[in-house]
Amino acid sequence: MKSSSCSLYLFLLYSFSTFAQTDSTKNHIRWHKNKLSLTVAYTEDGVVAPTNIFVNGTNQNSVLINEFQAINIKLGTQTTGESLQEQIFNYPAWGIGFKALNFYNRTEIGIPLALYGYVDVPLLRFKKFTVNAEMGFGVSFNWNSFNPITNKYNVALGLGQAFMSDGGVIMNYALAKHIDFVAGFNFSHYSNGALKLPNFGINSYGPKIGLKYNFYERPDFVKHQIPDFEPKGEWVFSTFMGLKNVIFDSVNIDIAEKYKGLFFPIYGFSALYNVQVNHFSKIGIGATLNYNGAVAAQVAIEDNELDEIDTPFSDKLQLSIYPSYELCIDKISVMLQPAFYIYRKKYAAASTIFHQRISINYKINDHLFAGITLRDFSMHADFVEWTVGYRLNSKIIK
Repeated sequence: MKSSSCSLYLFLLYSFSTFAQTDSTKNHIRWHKNKLSLTVAYTEDGVVAPTNIFVNGTNQNSVLINEFQAINIKLGTQTTGESLQEQIFNYPAWGIGFKALNFYNRTEIGIPLALYGYVDVPLLRFKKFTVNAEMGFGVSFNWNSFNPITNKYNVALGLGQAFMSDGGVIMNYALAKHIDFVAGFNFSHYSNGALKLPNFGINSYGPKIGLKYNFYERPDFVKHQIPDFEPKGEWVFSTFMGLKNVIFDSVNIDIAEKYKGLFFPIYGFSALYNVQVNHFSKIGIGATLNYNGAVAAQVAIEDNELDEIDTPFSDKLQLSIYPSYELCIDKISVMLQPAFYIYRKKYAAASTIFHQRISINYKINDHLFAGITLRDFSMHADFVEWTVGYRLNSKIIK
């Protein structure tokens, strides 16, 4: 599973690097080498959300893990309107970031580090300050993960690597010709997507303050004539596959073998109808039919190893429906889909009917895309979908 995690991490980094290299003649957002900035921000007295027993006190020292501190360094580029999309998004800044975290529990958690891509989209822009929506996606590492013998309480993370998603609001205020004061509030989620259990994840939030140094003169923004928007509809078809790790607590075998668990295949098909409602937003409704091999899984023990017991194929089928929102920024899009199972087999350990699908996709060409979807419930990851898809465009009949 470590190789699967690395593949996803490389995909995320590739997406952001490709995003940076696009050609403005094709109306893409560009990386401006001569408009770089460096931001250093600090979080003190951040809060860890009480979402699992480990952070709630079931740990080595029997104390709450409820606060953290962090230092955040970002290297970014300021767009100036050389393409239409830069103007549509109010001249965003974007780039790569690095974060170091301290949860005041080095023995069980370690000192996690994160590397990610980010975009700051101005919600309000004035002469001396902006208020920005901040989004980031990437990878974190250097976690002291769960080990049934040496780190048995840390049920937050089953791997030393994890995905990171980050969002918040940040203000930039111009203090001097090249220096900005930054202050904001953000929420971060760390999880390996249930690639390896246990994986209750860690969620944190808090304020941050810092300074930003701009290696350029403050720019004049280019303004284009924005063409009238024509609503369009599209069909989106995709297929996916993944793996889900299951640990069988009740079996009586060697503890190290027990907590390896078994991996079960997941695959399926999704169909979605979207309506593009403005230059960067789409809304729609969709459905997903999938096979989940981990549903009601049963095992036998042979030679101190777990063997899966075959169960009917139909018992593992699941059908869900969902409304969908898609934010499109150049070749990258983010999809949010609150979903409901309308058909699945009932069993004691089933997840909740309501769940969420959160996707990041990369547009290969006008029709093909590849992406990653995290399916979760009650703030806990269920599994990761590795997706390829095809968009079939069609104008709305008026």
